[in-house]
Amino acid sequence: MKLYGVTGWKNAGKTGLMERLVTEITGRGLSVSTVKHAHHSFDVDHAGKDSFRHRQAGAQEVLLSSRNRVALMTELRGADEFALEALLTRLAPVDLVLVEGYKRDPHPKIEAFRAETGNPLIAPGDPTIRAIASDVPLESDRAVFDLNDTISIADFILREVGLSGGRP
Repeated sequence: MKLYGVTGWKNAGKTGLMERLVTEITGRGLSVSTVKHAHHSFDVDHAGKDSFRHRQAGAQEVLLSSRNRVALMTELRGADEFALEALLTRLAPVDLVLVEGYKRDPHPKIEAFRAETGNPLIAPGDPTIRAIASDVPLESDRAVFDLNDTISIADFILREVGLSGGRP
């Protein structure tokens, strides 16, 4: 599986870019999975539901399955957070895995940047960032794309990972 990341500070446009990239790349006939890092506690089920009750009772893992989807929840219960590399082994094979977050991991990335957030660029100090997707023109030693130019960004990523995906 090929791996490419979308990184940036909070409210920089990462999730919107990820969503557009998944739509664009799958529309070209390639299979894509995503991994999203959350810096906070989150829940995918709700109090009172069977799966929630199983976790509350102490289950290490809870697998939910229906004819529409499968979800596996693992309770860490104080153990260390899984490394990205370990999480990737749990995914079914696809052409490309897009990773949102994990800015300190060594995979290649594009930085989403919005000037209005007031945050500095991460790219100057991080050689794993190969390009910047920005809402304002920037001078950089990396490729710079308009944050909304999904087609050009997808072309760049696919070239970077060595995948061909012709536009429909």
